[in-house]
Amino acid sequence: MNVIWRTLLVILSARLRVRRGKTLDPTAVGTVRLTTLPSDIDILRHMNNGRYLSLFDLGRWDLLIRTGLFDAMKDRGWYAVVSSETITFRKSLQLWQRFDVQTRFIGHDEKAVFMEHRAVVDGEVYARAIVRARMLRRAGGTVSNEELFAAVGKPDGLREIDSWVHDWAAASALPPVRTPAPSDWS
Repeated sequence: MNVIWRTLLVILSARLRVRRGKTLDPTAVGTVRLTTLPSDIDILRHMNNGRYLSLFDLGRWDLLIRTGLFDAMKDRGWYAVVSSETITFRKSLQLWQRFDVQTRFIGHDEKAVFMEHRAVVDGEVYARAIVRARMLRRAGGTVSNEELFAAVGKPDGLREIDSWVHDWAAASALPPVRTPAPSDWS
């Protein structure tokens, strides 16, 4: 609920952009313009590190709607969940600073799709996140990439994912939900 009003505005804006013919190819970069608000700021007077990931969700909404993927998922009873993400910070966003959230699909592995998000000011990257997301069915179970690409088409022109992203995804994975995962700190 912490960014619900922004989310609703981004969804409405993306729908209007689609009606005006401003759709996106699945390999394109989507951009959402935002301003750092007082509710985004922490005690150190810059954007809170956790807020970046919440605001990057807005870029995902815009991209999913403008590429048509959201409607295809909704029609089939699918939804996406983030299975892992990593973020790197370079510069701090300050109160009332305007910035762009840039989002694009960067590829897939055997189970998930990968997206990259950037917080950009005047063409300069302030923060970057890599997100791995899986598709699930509302009725239960997962959607394979083969089924996803059969339904919406496999985008041409996706570049190969950097090897470190595959290494990170494998190293950060937790056991499947039906496998025990005790919290043992030893």
